[in-house]
Amino acid sequence: MTEARFEKLDHSDTALYGPRKLLLCGFGRNAQPKFAAVLAMADLSNTPLVWAAADDATTTVGELFTRPDGAGVGSDSPLKRAVIVAGITENELHVLMNVCKQAGMQPALWATLTPTSETWTLKTLLDELSAERHQLRLGEDRS
Repeated sequence: MTEARFEKLDHSDTALYGPRKLLLCGFGRNAQPKFAAVLAMADLSNTPLVWAAADDATTTVGELFTRPDGAGVGSDSPLKRAVIVAGITENELHVLMNVCKQAGMQPALWATLTPTSETWTLKTLLDELSAERHQLRLGEDRS
């Protein structure tokens, strides 16, 4: 596996890598309409969504991003809650993250699609994101 690292996003209208789409993990069928409402508040309601299910853990992230809009909707997902974004702008991502926080959404792992992460399985990416979050929290505790 290629080493990945956290990189801070800028505030710009530069589109992120990949097709304009969101990959959502760990959202049950009851949470999916709520997330759609959050997207509307963030002015991203026309952004295609793919909902990952348990059996998608061994699928590469890049392959999941090729699925059509709405794939997996209505499926429950025991995966770690995560929002993986591609193709939206950095500014749109900041707005989406703020709206999710203001709406009281359960905490999620956040990531942007990269040439490296699209070759990983979804499970590998979620594990890396969890480890990264843990390391960031350790650093905060030492401050």
